[in-house]
Amino acid sequence: MSILDRFTLTDHVAIVTGAGRGIGAATAVALAEAGADVVISSRTESQLQEVAARVEAVGRRAVVVPANLAHTEEVAGLAQRAYDELGRLDIVVNNVGGTIPNAFLDTDVAYLEEAFHFNVSTAHALTRAAVPLMLASMDTDEEPRQKSITSISSMMGRTADRGYVAYGTAKAALAHWSRLAATDLAPRIRVNGIYVGSVLTSALEFVAGVPEVRDEMEGKTPLGRLGEPEDIAAAVVYLSSRAGQFLTGKMLEVDGGIQVPNLDLKLPDLQPTESPEPVGP
Repeated sequence: MSILDRFTLTDHVAIVTGAGRGIGAATAVALAEAGADVVISSRTESQLQEVAARVEAVGRRAVVVPANLAHTEEVAGLAQRAYDELGRLDIVVNNVGGTIPNAFLDTDVAYLEEAFHFNVSTAHALTRAAVPLMLASMDTDEEPRQKSITSISSMMGRTADRGYVAYGTAKAALAHWSRLAATDLAPRIRVNGIYVGSVLTSALEFVAGVPEVRDEMEGKTPLGRLGEPEDIAAAVVYLSSRAGQFLTGKMLEVDGGIQVPNLDLKLPDLQPTESPEPVGP
């Protein structure tokens, strides 16, 4: 087997959540280009159909599942859908997630819990449903197909800045969940994650579209640019394939080399008040 052969995923079956655009869409197409059939899911069917066409253009199958992936029963159902329609399950990419930044005193308990649910509980629900089906898909030949779970975290899960107490806490939890799940599922199933830096997706358009803000972000990134979705997709292929078969419980930092946040939300210092308003839960 050549070194390039280690990156192939011929006849594997993968699930990618949040696959309608951005990192999820790029990942689904990359896995297909490496040889995998994919189940793709997000809210918007029209976006999924566009991604499915790209998957099919490289000769692989795509199963389109529009769903509200904030609902754990819907995200968990993707595992059985993959097994029923594609005959096996080898790879799970927990990509769905995200939370809008918010000032500390505007982040109530419900907002924090919602962030945890959308970023961590959904990953756990899908993975828990997928594991029995992945074990049922074990090969007995000399070159068994890889069994891999990759979760998309964020560099805000390992650094700190104002406005990210909900998002950063959830992404840090997802990273440690990946380490713990890796211990539980070894040696049959590998579990890893990616600390993603600033990537040009729709979620970043509201700031990256402002020239001076983009210049500042790029200037604070050692590699001098923002990421592309394909940068993350390539890392997922690595972690999912034989190229990454000696990794589990690890977090790759695919972030352009940043060690501190490169987007300043410019939230002001808290100021003392004479008669503070009560803050509820």
